Amino acid sequence: MLTNVEHIGIAVKSLTASNALFTKLLGKKPYKAEAVESEGVTTSFFKVNQTKIELLEATRPDSPIAKFLEKKGEGIHHIAFEVSDIYAEIERLKTEGFTPLNETPKRGADNKLVCFLHPKETNGVLVELCQEVKE
Repeated sequence: MLTNVEHIGIAVKSLTASNALFTKLLGKKPYKAEAVESEGVTTSFFKVNQTKIELLEATRPDSPIAKFLEKKGEGIHHIAFEVSDIYAEIERLKTEGFTPLNETPKRGADNKLVCFLHPKETNGVLVELCQEVKE
């Protein structure tokens, strides 16, 4: 089952400019930045109490974030929910009629396994499932 909101992802044109903006807004700097080559993005994370905000900047023009920015501009890209067993949760959601965008979880940012659900079945919201990688 979905246990809590893990983070909110925001697509941005410039990570540098958006980091400065969110640093002013939240009164703190990002605690982490990393590149996710497989998705063609660079990310940074802010944390306010238990809430995380992930800023995502495209690193190549064919990445999902570049395409999102081209269609919709900057803004909320996805909402991520933490799960304890991502494989079981994908199967459960498939039986409920949801379509995973990737059948097998893949490595995402912040040491997570991730899977996205198609937004046409979630009221237009891209939903991400994420589980901490246990190594």
